[in-house]
Amino acid sequence: MLSIKKFVPYKFLAVVLAALCAAGCKGKMKGEERPDPYRAARERMVRVQLESRDITDGRVLAAFRKVPRHAFVPAEYQNSAYGDFPLPIGEGQTISQPYMVAIMTQLLKLKGDEKVLEVGTGSGYQAAILGELCKEVYTIELIPGLAESAAKRLDSLGYANIHVKAGDGYLGWPDAAPFDGIIITCAPEKLPKPLVEQLAIGGRLVVPVGPQHTAQTLTIYTKTDTGLVKRYEGGCYFVPMRGMIEKD
Repeated sequence: MLSIKKFVPYKFLAVVLAALCAAGCKGKMKGEERPDPYRAARERMVRVQLESRDITDGRVLAAFRKVPRHAFVPAEYQNSAYGDFPLPIGEGQTISQPYMVAIMTQLLKLKGDEKVLEVGTGSGYQAAILGELCKEVYTIELIPGLAESAAKRLDSLGYANIHVKAGDGYLGWPDAAPFDGIIITCAPEKLPKPLVEQLAIGGRLVVPVGPQHTAQTLTIYTKTDTGLVKRYEGGCYFVPMRGMIEKD
C-alpha cells in the first residue's frame, strides 16, 4: 500500500496519483491486471466448440484462449462474439465461426517459425490467431475500409508481426514470398495460380473452393517438387473471392 505522509507537498501527491491513474488506465497497476469480462465466455468457446470436436493442437487452443474475439466485431455484436456462428463485420463481410477459423488454422500445422499469407483480412481475427502461432503474417484485404480498421485494431493489440495491406488477394504478396503457409478466407471457384507460385516447397495452402452462393469444399494443398498434393477436409460456406479472379 502506498503511504503518503502529511508533509508531502500537494503537487507531488498530484503527480503520484496521476501516475497511478495512468497505470490503471493501461490495464495494469502494481502487477494487477484489469478483469476480463469475456474470459469465461472465451474458455467456454474453446471447451465446447473446439476441444469437444477435432481441434487437438495445443498451441491453436492456447491462441483461441488468448485472442479477444469480441474486439474484432462491432460493438452491437460483442455479447455474441463467442457464439458458434459467424457475425457481420460490415461491408457485406463476416467474421467466420470460431470452429472454422480453428480448423483452417490447425490444418496449416504451424510450429512457430513460419511466414504465412492470409487472403481476406476481414476484421483481423484470423490474422491475430496466426500472429500467435507463427513468426510473420502478411494479410491482404480487398476492401480498403476493412483493411484500415483491421490494421489499427491489430496495432492496438500489440501485433507487431502482422503486416496488413489493402489489395487484391488473388495476386498475393510477391515481395514477401515465398510463404510457408497460405490461408484463403474467401471462396474462389478455382485455385489462384499466383498464390500457388508464392507457396514454398513443403508449404500448405488451406482454402474453401467452390461456386458462389453454394457450399464449398475446404481443401488442403501441399506443394512438392513435382506439384500439388490435394486433400479434402469437408464442406463449408464462405463469401466468394473477388478481384482479378473474377476476370480470370
